[in-house]
Parts: sequence; structure tokens; C-alpha cells
Amino acid sequence: MHVRPDYDTARAEAGFGWWVGSSQDLLRELTGIPIGEFNLRPEACITAYREGRPQIRERFGEFVGLPGLSTPAVSYGHADALGAELLFPAHGEVCLTHPWRSLEDGLARLAEPLEPATAGWAPFFLHFREELQRAFPGETAAYGCGGEGPLTTAYEMRGEGFWLDLHDRPELTVEFLARLTDSIVEYDLWQARVNGRELPGPAAGMCDDLASVIPPRLFPTLVLPAWDRFYNGLTDGRRSAHVEDLKPEQLPFLEDIGLWSFDPSISNRLNPALLRDRCRVPFTWRLGSFHCHRMTPAEVRDYVYQAAADGASSVHLVLEAVHARYGLEPQVRAFAEAGAEAKRQLGEGLPREALAEQVSPAGRERFWSRWPE
Repeated sequence: MHVRPDYDTARAEAGFGWWVGSSQDLLRELTGIPIGEFNLRPEACITAYREGRPQIRERFGEFVGLPGLSTPAVSYGHADALGAELLFPAHGEVCLTHPWRSLEDGLARLAEPLEPATAGWAPFFLHFREELQRAFPGETAAYGCGGEGPLTTAYEMRGEGFWLDLHDRPELTVEFLARLTDSIVEYDLWQARVNGRELPGPAAGMCDDLASVIPPRLFPTLVLPAWDRFYNGLTDGRRSAHVEDLKPEQLPFLEDIGLWSFDPSISNRLNPALLRDRCRVPFTWRLGSFHCHRMTPAEVRDYVYQAAADGASSVHLVLEAVHARYGLEPQVRAFAEAGAEAKRQLGEGLPREALAEQVSPAGRERFWSRWPE
């Protein structure tokens, strides 16, 4: 039995925070290394880290979290281990095929042993990791070929056919998701061991963006049992989730599954006020890079103050290529300054509604009735 938060006090206990991180995408932009070379040539990845991280510090400041040393971030390591073909374009993100033609195909494969260390691209990227480790002996290089949550993985393996499965063959789909989730847990335990971490542990997080496609009426029978199975395999402690594009009517399920924190990331149907009012889970609110590109520093400050006033437990920004390409250093500094100031004032006891008074009239009009315009 996992430990559930007390939702009557969870947000008050979470307080308010902020952070700015950075990405491999930014490293590639700053060093001019194409994504295809970064993904497939260890020496290119090494150069990007060696030369790119000092440039992040110089251009954006000490408050920015640097990308941790890792092999290329590939979300499809588990899918690769199950037989999906990974494709590495010279100038684009990694993509994959959908190999299972039916639920029966998937169940047959899931009945076979999972051998993540020898399947697909794993030997290549395990050697890649060794090359990184030799180049940076003072750091621990991570194996960055991860996996996704149950609903997203189901789409990765079945493609569009999965959306028919869940309506046409609901009982077999439930069984399929259970077996698939067991495989996800097995892969995550293996990856954790490779990276020197012990699981099960005190907390576990999950990324399952395509759960947002599931109609709310099917969440109790399809989504929640798979999520519960995932978390039970990895922790009896705190649960967190990242799910993009959830709808307001899906938010109450986040309490049903017992989340301690939620990251909606880019979800155009949501805003902090909706999240505050539709569920009691502490949440973070992200300023997307493509939003930041279209905002002035003053608008960024308004964004941070309004998000904090409307209940966000934290705000965050992940620096990507666009921030360097278009010289968005002023916007990044404005985000950090506003985050730090909001944290200070709320920590000193200022009510959140009073923080909203520091938002400009234009910001109050825009956030959130005219967002993300």
C-alpha cells in the first residue's frame, strides 16, 4: 500500500519554488553539432558536453541547471527492447515503427523474456556510455535510453490500431496493458541498475502523455489500473507524473491514483486556475520555449506571478535551442528573478491573491483567458 498525501494540506506543505534547466538540444545549438551526429557519434556527444556546458553558464547564468552527462536522450529504449525499429534521422528527432499488428502479437511477445542489455540498440548505447565515462572520469554517465508510461508505450507498439483496440476489445486491452506495464517495470528496474540506482525506491515518476487521449469514462478501467500497477512495481512511496494535454475533466483522476506532484507540461486546455480548482495535487507550471520566444521580459514576469498567484506549486523553464538562437537571455533572467521574488514573498506570508496585484493590467487580461495566444 503506497503512502497517499493528505490533499487537504498537500499544496500548503508544498509551498512555492522555481527552477530553470537546460537540455541536450541547447548543447547541440551552442556547439553547432547536428542531432544525427550527436546521437550516433560518441565523440560528437562528448564535444557537445565539453564545449556546450561552459557556454550555457556564460550566456544564461549560474542559476541554470546544466544537462547531466548522459547518452542521447531516447524515450524509446523499452520499445526498442520489445522489437520496435528506431530510426535516427540526420537532422531530426528519433522516431520508431509500430511492430505489433494485433493485441495477440503483443501478448505473445510479452510472454517471452525481456533482454534489454542485448536487444536492439542497447549494445551500441551501452558502449556509447562507456565512451562518455572515459571522457569525463569525474562524473557518472547515465544510460539515457528510457521508456514511457503504459498508454504511450501501447501506442508505440501498436500504432493507431491501439485506439481501436480499447473500444473493440476492451477486456483483452486491459490484459494487454497489464502485461505491458509489467514489462515497463522490468525495463525500468534494469535501467536503474545500469545507472547505479536502487529500485524499488521511495519515489517513482512516470511520463505517459498519450493517456490524455483516453476518454474520461474509460480512465477507471484502462488508465488507473495500469498506472497503479506501474507505481506498485517501482515504489511504495511518492508518486509523480508528467502527462501532456490532459483535459479538465480528467484532472480528478490524479487524486484517485494518489499523486504527490503533477507536471502537465504543454497542455493548452489547462491553466493554473483550472488545475487549482479541479484537483488538489501540487503541480508545476512550465513556460514552453515557443511561448517564451513570443514574450517580452515583462510578460514573462507577469506569467510567473500569475501562475504563482493561481496556485502553482512551482514554475519551471527548460532551455532549448530556441533560447540561444533568438537571444532570449533577458526573458530567462526575468523568469528567474520573478520566480525568486515570488518565492520570497510567499515564504514571508504574502497571500497568493495579493501576489496577483503585481501582475500588470495587460497580464491580468491575458493570463489565462487569452492564453496561449
